Amino acid sequence: MTFLIDESTRQIRDFVCGCCDTAADRTWAYVNDENGAAAVYFASCYHHDGVHEAWIDAILGTWGGDRHDDHVTFGCRVGPVTGSPAPAATLVDGGAAAPDSPIYGHKLSRAEGLSHPRLADFWRLVDTILERDELVRRHVYGA
Repeated sequence: MTFLIDESTRQIRDFVCGCCDTAADRTWAYVNDENGAAAVYFASCYHHDGVHEAWIDAILGTWGGDRHDDHVTFGCRVGPVTGSPAPAATLVDGGAAAPDSPIYGHKLSRAEGLSHPRLADFWRLVDTILERDELVRRHVYGA
Protein backbone atom coordinates (compact mmCIF):
# COMPACT_ATOMS: atom_id res chain seq x y z
CA MET A 1 0.00 0.00 0.00
CA THR A 2 1.37 3.39 -1.05
CA PHE A 3 0.24 6.55 0.72
CA LEU A 4 0.20 10.03 -0.83
CA ILE A 5 -0.60 13.21 1.06
CA ASP A 6 -3.42 15.11 -0.63
CA GLU A 7 -1.72 18.52 -0.74
CA SER A 8 -4.97 20.21 -1.77
CA THR A 9 -6.39 19.41 1.69
CA ARG A 10 -3.27 20.20 3.72
CA GLN A 11 -3.58 22.96 6.30
CA ILE A 12 -1.16 24.52 8.78
CA ARG A 13 -1.84 26.63 11.82
CA ASP A 14 0.22 28.14 14.61
CA PHE A 15 -0.86 27.70 18.20
CA VAL A 16 0.49 28.05 21.71
CA CYS A 17 1.37 24.87 23.60
CA GLY A 18 -0.92 24.51 26.61
CA CYS A 19 1.76 22.97 28.84
CA CYS A 20 4.66 25.39 28.30
CA ASP A 21 3.25 28.46 26.50
CA THR A 22 5.67 28.15 23.57
CA ALA A 23 4.80 28.56 19.90
CA ALA A 24 3.96 25.35 18.04
CA ASP A 25 2.70 24.36 14.59
CA ARG A 26 0.07 21.86 13.51
CA THR A 27 -0.45 20.45 10.05
CA TRP A 28 -3.12 18.08 8.82
CA ALA A 29 -4.31 16.56 5.57
CA TYR A 30 -6.10 13.65 3.97
CA VAL A 31 -3.92 10.82 2.75
CA ASN A 32 -4.80 8.71 -0.28
CA ASP A 33 -3.91 5.19 -1.27
CA GLU A 34 -4.62 3.49 -4.61
CA ASN A 35 -8.36 3.42 -3.72
CA GLY A 36 -8.73 7.08 -2.71
CA ALA A 37 -8.92 8.70 0.73
CA ALA A 38 -7.53 6.28 3.33
CA ALA A 39 -6.59 8.40 6.34
CA VAL A 40 -6.37 11.81 7.95
CA TYR A 41 -3.40 12.88 10.04
CA PHE A 42 -2.71 15.66 12.51
CA ALA A 43 0.95 16.43 13.27
CA SER A 44 1.79 18.87 16.05
CA CYS A 45 5.36 20.16 16.13
CA TYR A 46 6.60 21.33 19.53
CA HIS A 47 9.75 22.92 20.98
CA HIS A 48 9.47 21.52 24.51
CA ASP A 49 12.48 22.76 26.48
CA GLY A 50 14.36 23.20 23.18
CA VAL A 51 13.60 19.63 22.09
CA HIS A 52 12.09 19.31 18.62
CA GLU A 53 9.39 16.67 18.67
CA ALA A 54 6.29 15.90 16.64
CA TRP A 55 3.18 14.19 17.94
CA ILE A 56 1.21 12.52 15.16
CA ASP A 57 -2.34 11.20 15.31
CA ALA A 58 -3.65 9.34 12.28
CA ILE A 59 -7.20 8.15 11.68
CA LEU A 60 -7.37 5.18 9.31
CA GLY A 61 -10.66 4.04 7.83
CA THR A 62 -13.28 4.70 5.17
CA TRP A 63 -13.77 8.31 4.07
CA GLY A 64 -16.25 10.19 1.94
CA GLY A 65 -19.43 9.81 3.95
CA ASP A 66 -20.86 9.73 7.43
CA ARG A 67 -19.49 6.26 8.14
CA HIS A 68 -17.01 6.16 11.03
CA ASP A 69 -17.52 2.64 12.37
CA ASP A 70 -14.25 1.37 10.83
CA HIS A 71 -12.13 4.34 11.97
CA VAL A 72 -9.20 3.72 14.30
CA THR A 73 -6.84 6.38 15.63
CA PHE A 74 -3.17 5.65 16.26
CA GLY A 75 -0.68 8.04 17.82
CA CYS A 76 3.09 8.40 17.99
CA ARG A 77 5.78 10.75 19.20
CA VAL A 78 8.73 11.42 16.91
CA GLY A 79 11.82 12.95 18.44
CA PRO A 80 15.03 12.33 20.33
CA VAL A 81 15.40 9.12 22.31
CA THR A 82 18.11 7.99 24.67
CA GLY A 83 20.94 6.14 22.97
CA SER A 84 20.12 7.19 19.42
CA PRO A 85 21.69 10.00 17.41
CA ALA A 86 18.62 10.10 15.15
CA PRO A 87 14.99 10.81 16.05
CA ALA A 88 12.75 7.79 16.59
CA ALA A 89 9.02 7.16 16.51
CA THR A 90 7.35 5.74 19.60
CA LEU A 91 3.76 4.51 19.66
CA VAL A 92 1.54 6.37 22.15
CA ASP A 93 -2.19 6.48 22.88
CA GLY A 94 -4.02 7.67 19.76
CA GLY A 95 -5.99 10.90 19.86
CA ALA A 96 -5.24 11.55 23.52
CA ALA A 97 -5.44 15.34 23.09
CA ALA A 98 -8.25 15.24 20.53
CA PRO A 99 -11.87 15.94 21.41
CA ASP A 100 -14.33 13.08 21.58
CA SER A 101 -15.90 12.86 18.14
CA PRO A 102 -17.16 9.96 16.01
CA ILE A 103 -14.61 10.84 13.30
CA TYR A 104 -11.80 9.41 15.49
CA GLY A 105 -13.55 6.05 15.75
CA HIS A 106 -11.77 3.91 18.31
CA LYS A 107 -8.83 5.78 19.82
CA LEU A 108 -6.32 3.01 20.33
CA SER A 109 -4.26 2.85 23.49
CA ARG A 110 -0.57 2.11 23.03
CA ALA A 111 -1.19 -1.52 24.08
CA GLU A 112 -4.09 -1.90 21.62
CA GLY A 113 -2.05 -0.28 18.86
CA LEU A 114 0.89 -2.63 19.33
CA SER A 115 -1.32 -5.62 18.52
CA HIS A 116 -3.68 -3.99 15.98
CA PRO A 117 -3.78 -5.49 12.46
CA ARG A 118 -3.36 -2.00 10.91
CA LEU A 119 -0.17 -1.14 12.83
CA ALA A 120 2.02 -1.70 9.74
CA ASP A 121 -0.25 0.67 7.75
CA PHE A 122 0.15 3.28 10.48
CA TRP A 123 3.97 3.04 10.39
CA ARG A 124 3.92 3.36 6.57
CA LEU A 125 1.77 6.45 6.99
CA VAL A 126 4.18 7.91 9.56
CA ASP A 127 7.06 7.29 7.12
CA THR A 128 5.09 9.13 4.41
CA ILE A 129 4.47 12.10 6.72
CA LEU A 130 8.13 12.28 7.76
CA GLU A 131 9.26 12.11 4.12
CA ARG A 132 6.61 14.26 2.43
CA ASP A 133 5.21 16.79 4.90
CA GLU A 134 7.73 19.62 4.65
CA LEU A 135 6.80 21.22 7.98
CA VAL A 136 7.17 17.97 9.93
CA ARG A 137 10.35 16.91 8.10
CA ARG A 138 12.01 20.27 8.67
CA HIS A 139 10.96 20.33 12.33
CA VAL A 140 12.13 16.79 13.16
CA TYR A 141 15.23 16.58 10.97
CA GLY A 142 16.13 20.22 10.48
CA ALA A 143 16.15 19.66 6.71
